[in-house]
Amino acid sequence: MEYTQLGRTGLKVSRIVLGTMNFGPQTNESDSHAIMDSALGAGLNFFDTANVYGWGENKGRTEEILGTWFAQGGGRRDKVVLATKMYGNMGADGEAWPNHDKLSAVNIRRAVDASLKRLQTDHIDLYQFHHVDRDTPFDEIWQAIDVLVQQGKILYAGSSNFAGYKIAQANEQAARRGSLGLVSEQCIYNLVERRAEMEVIPAAQEYGLGVIPWSPLHGGLLGGVIRKTTEGGRRASGRAADALADPATRAQLQAYEDLLDQHGLEPGETALAWLLTRPGVTGPIVGPRTADQLDSALRALELDLPEAVLTGLDEIFPGPGPSPEAFAW
Repeated sequence: MEYTQLGRTGLKVSRIVLGTMNFGPQTNESDSHAIMDSALGAGLNFFDTANVYGWGENKGRTEEILGTWFAQGGGRRDKVVLATKMYGNMGADGEAWPNHDKLSAVNIRRAVDASLKRLQTDHIDLYQFHHVDRDTPFDEIWQAIDVLVQQGKILYAGSSNFAGYKIAQANEQAARRGSLGLVSEQCIYNLVERRAEMEVIPAAQEYGLGVIPWSPLHGGLLGGVIRKTTEGGRRASGRAADALADPATRAQLQAYEDLLDQHGLEPGETALAWLLTRPGVTGPIVGPRTADQLDSALRALELDLPEAVLTGLDEIFPGPGPSPEAFAW
């Protein structure tokens, strides 16, 4: 397993992040535990979740599954860098009750205590804001985070789905308070969706945040979707169906799969390996539903993509370029 520092911190994390969003809705508790055992056995130490995972009436269920896994002991909790997120409404019985969502000091305090209980732990290593809150000033947010750090309930704070200027605002305010500020940004980033390269990733690099891409296969599109639907006789659904219905997108994905066939590479593993070559990226988040999917993700660490493949990928999926060159002379 390869490890790297998380942004400007001294924290060492694996270059693949275990995403747990499928634990509960797609993968039952025992299979989820088995996947986590396999991940830890392979040296993967960075686990990511969120308080809303489980969704709907089952929100919080994913954190509970991690909690029962930690409760088995065997050093599980000490070996894991545990990351969770908060923002979405966690009101009981589906009620959108005031102050049970977003980033007010009241909700941050309530949300962290509830996550600690579900996770059956006394601290969260990386506590992330799942979305920007335009109604709460960063001074209030950092006041709440500073208290939690002093109490030992959290160690680091990170963002998710923040614009570049919000990363700057957050960390400038933290610096004025003498606080550490954000140490990571979790954003959508993959070969198909490269807009983060314009401002989010440069801002993260400037302020010393590790970038943790989510949806590295873009909803399965980069996992060989054409081959799977053609050879397996499966019908594409959701994002894949919409994409394949568009001739331009289908041609782009066909060119991608053809390029990798020429080099004997698997699409999903290549998409992950490509992210590992990108400046500022700590490691992509993979969300396996099965043990086989975890094994495939781990194989990406062993890939050394040839220059011809990297060049070909840029030709098929050209990025927007940095800001302001992406939209100005």
